Amino acid sequence: MSRTILFVILQQYADWESAYITSAITMLGQGKYDIKTVSLSRDSVQSIGGFRVVPDYDLQSVPEDYEALILIGGLTWRSENTQPIKNLVEDCYKKGKILGGICDASAFLGTAGVLNDVMHTSNDINDLKQWAGTAYTGETKYICRQAVRDKNVITANGTAPLEFAKEILLALEVAGEDKILEWYNFHKLGLYTASMPKM
Repeated sequence: MSRTILFVILQQYADWESAYITSAITMLGQGKYDIKTVSLSRDSVQSIGGFRVVPDYDLQSVPEDYEALILIGGLTWRSENTQPIKNLVEDCYKKGKILGGICDASAFLGTAGVLNDVMHTSNDINDLKQWAGTAYTGETKYICRQAVRDKNVITANGTAPLEFAKEILLALEVAGEDKILEWYNFHKLGLYTASMPKM
């Protein structure tokens, strides 16, 4: 039976930040995972690139049983109407499920208080502190790196969709580590560099 992975997408979400993850899960996971989308409502959501998606779930209909919750970045995370998503994030974190956020969505995790006890990254520490305010006390655990995985929490800055994808694939054990790294190197380094024999 396949396990569900929930992707939270909002209006003007960064479609490229989800594309690597979902395609790799589908190709490498060989049917182990079922990809579903969540948004504030069941109305269609348009990405920055113009793709329109009708979410599988709104916040009221999210299933209890899921493997991971992945927040995809975009231009809407700072809107006041995103606040109800914090309940979903906090529930995921408390249950020890895999929780990920990239770009502004990683900073949103800070506003929910779930980055205080794990190593993490985001777009900018000062922006994270200012936006999250008193909910964020994890400055000493901030790492200036493309993507960071600590325990079940995965964060990445907006320039790291491949690094974010790699860490999620490893956390989910979608395939063997060698297969995941082969996939990552192919997309990161390109056909000729990744497949060149070592001298």
